[in-house]
Amino acid sequence: MLLLDTVQILNDTLTTAAATLPAPAPDPVETVVSLSIWDLCLKGGLLMIPLALLSLISIYIFVERAIVINRSARNDESFMKKIKGYVHEGELESAMNLCKKDNTPYSRLIAKGLSRIGRPMNDVLVAIENTGNIEVARLGKGLPWLATTAAGAPMVGFLGTVIGMVQAFFDIASQGNAASIATFSAGIYTALVTTVAGLVVGIIALFAYNYLVARINYVMNLLEAKTMEFMDLLNEPAE
Repeated sequence: MLLLDTVQILNDTLTTAAATLPAPAPDPVETVVSLSIWDLCLKGGLLMIPLALLSLISIYIFVERAIVINRSARNDESFMKKIKGYVHEGELESAMNLCKKDNTPYSRLIAKGLSRIGRPMNDVLVAIENTGNIEVARLGKGLPWLATTAAGAPMVGFLGTVIGMVQAFFDIASQGNAASIATFSAGIYTALVTTVAGLVVGIIALFAYNYLVARINYVMNLLEAKTMEFMDLLNEPAE
């Protein structure tokens, strides 16, 4: 009986002590700091404006030139067969109408060659080659801008890096021993963000430029093939 009373007294004592203890503090809530792309761009400063303009103009040129060049690269296998039939039958007017209807760079080359039929073969070839040079120059319209952006955008970004670092060190020097991370963080943001933006714009413009150049080279090869096929046609005897 004495043992039971002792256990009861100990239990009551522990319960009272537990009730008097302070409640444990809640776990601290971690604050997650996020930075959106827009906020990051704003940290880049004024030099982000020319970089944004360069990117928009480059995208427009790429899309517009890609549509034009891919349309020019369309190859109709039956076109030259029809031209051959018209030439052998002496229906040059029908051949010219077919070229106008097709309205592709190589059809304009063939039309120029048809207009020179009856002259020396060298004159026909020169006329076709001159027309081909004009067609290629038209396809390359706007490509120098992409090349300039590919080289110039990273330089604009590096300019922002230099400006940002100058600003950061100026802030440190002006505040002396009171300088802290917050003192020159704005300059560091400008330095890093403009560099990244300039490299991104330059890389995109470089890939876009090389893609369009490759497509233009394909069109040039197509024009050369059609030119040789037409010249062989003029040298063939009529069936």
